[in-house]
Amino acid sequence: MRKAWLVASVGIGGALSFIALLVVGTYMAAGSIAGGSGGSVGLAKGAVPATYQPLVQKWGNLCKAINPALLAAQLYQESGFNPRAKSPAKALGIAQFIPGTWAAHGVDGDGDGDRDVWDPEDAIPSAASYDCKLAGYVKDAPGDPTKNMLAAYNAGAYAVIKYGGVPPYRETQNYVKTITDLSKSFARPVGRVEPSRQAAGAIYYAQKKLGTLYLWGGNGTPEQNGRFDCSGLTLAAYRSVGITLPRVANDQYNVGPHPKRDELLPGDLVFFSDDLTNSRAIRHVGIYVGGGYMINAPRPGAVIRFDPIDTPDYFGATRVTKDGAKAVPAKPTEV
Repeated sequence: MRKAWLVASVGIGGALSFIALLVVGTYMAAGSIAGGSGGSVGLAKGAVPATYQPLVQKWGNLCKAINPALLAAQLYQESGFNPRAKSPAKALGIAQFIPGTWAAHGVDGDGDGDRDVWDPEDAIPSAASYDCKLAGYVKDAPGDPTKNMLAAYNAGAYAVIKYGGVPPYRETQNYVKTITDLSKSFARPVGRVEPSRQAAGAIYYAQKKLGTLYLWGGNGTPEQNGRFDCSGLTLAAYRSVGITLPRVANDQYNVGPHPKRDELLPGDLVFFSDDLTNSRAIRHVGIYVGGGYMINAPRPGAVIRFDPIDTPDYFGATRVTKDGAKAVPAKPTEV
């Protein structure tokens, strides 16, 4: 249970004034903090389930065209890190190989003498190996080697060679952009993370819902009497400024890069989990408002309110970006 932080002497008018100051501060910060700088690519804390993180970190460095964050983005896009995923097209496992592609490109990653598409210790190395083979096929094509590799993954190497880079197919161009945008959510930031310019509007929306009773599964519809659960509130707040988040909290973690605790700005999403090594286990989300506090819909029986974020179950934060939100899969792979 989370206890409200406002003392009895602070009325709702004071709370709104406090939020107004934070809104101004958000816009000032947005104009003064620079984006991140280059550097080696590591994985953001907990972005990949701990069971698979060593595999992704190791095999994500197999060739220059890929990196661990990019490989993680592909696995998340394909299966949501579900090793038992099976699509209607009969793509199988955590990397969603179709049988023909697995037969040609599956590798025995763990050296146990077999190639098992259902075993992440084979499937993750196979995904990296396949990426690198594709990169080799298109290595002489002009343009960015990573984008050319992703284009070859989607449209085939011949199309990349024919067009001298990413081909003019909308589906392929969208795929390349989706994976490169999504990879930013899995990469460990190496510098300051650019502020969200929609943050103030999202806070403004959320603070107008203070005092509203929690509803599990609530999206704020008239039929639900305008009530929300935690991720329903954050979804509605950012939708009010033109950004569509995924519905559940553990997917909302992947809509942008991850600032450190001492780099938080109002409008960042803050997350909580009983497993601090796995973003797929996240169970709660709120909107940071500054000073160590968030607006959130905490639990059944409670109302939308201010709560502290510095609790033992604090997982981390995400700075929402429009491109990052668009890149998150709209629906998990069917299993």
